[in-house]
Amino acid sequence: MRLLGVGDNVVDRYRDLGLMFPGGNALNVAVAGARAGAEAAYLGAVGSDRAGEAVLAGLHAEGIDTSRVRVLPGPNAFADVSLVDGDRVFVGSGVGVSRFVLNPDDLAWAGTFDLAHTGDSSMLEDQVAELARVTLVSFDFSVMRDPSYVEPLLPHVAIACFSAADLTEEATLDLLATAVAKGPRLALATRGAAPAILHDGRRTWRQAVIPTKVVDTLGAGDFFIGRFLVGIIRGEDSAVALEAAAQAAAPICGSNGAFGHGSPLALGSAAPSSEALPS
Repeated sequence: MRLLGVGDNVVDRYRDLGLMFPGGNALNVAVAGARAGAEAAYLGAVGSDRAGEAVLAGLHAEGIDTSRVRVLPGPNAFADVSLVDGDRVFVGSGVGVSRFVLNPDDLAWAGTFDLAHTGDSSMLEDQVAELARVTLVSFDFSVMRDPSYVEPLLPHVAIACFSAADLTEEATLDLLATAVAKGPRLALATRGAAPAILHDGRRTWRQAVIPTKVVDTLGAGDFFIGRFLVGIIRGEDSAVALEAAAQAAAPICGSNGAFGHGSPLALGSAAPSSEALPS
């Protein structure tokens, strides 16, 4: 049971706390998979600065395979985070050295995994079709819904994930049904405090949020996705996988950072950039 996170990583920088934490959608999903018992790996590019070192240290502490991670000269990607009543708000970001291209050896290695997860922040849209030729692909569209962005990718995606906290249930169902009609076998929407919704073209499942103390919501959605993907790889019933995903996401809200491993903030190594991470 092998799960690969491909693409984005960041240090999430909490200036008020003076701390930074490893994170990023593709990276967080890999960590969630490892915590759920999968053999997990991460493929991406980290900086040669102290922030990049913090990302690698967090991955190693979680037992993630980093054998194909690039360490590139320059600053690691970052996201500046503020908290408003426990809800994370991104107030600045920079891509650093995180842009990279999958080479033939990367793709061959990806083919040894049951599923690879990437998303709209990973800047790999042009290679999703290539990735899908070697393994199943999960893609996190987040709040990206423009047909010009979504529709070229959907035929290559097995599991489409969306963030839909701003949508009504009816609008969310329409979004998922439209997505599945374009190719994915499953479409999932996390909806903040509202129940998550899963659709396969015929059936629909809903999963309520597990009540928990909320300190910081950063990473909860990624952990929901990661544990759900492990369930799908294992062949769990969809309802079982959804409940396990909610159980995995809930404790993430109880502390700062996506999955811990905070270290002193290194502003000089990841200075603000005019180029923002995709949202």
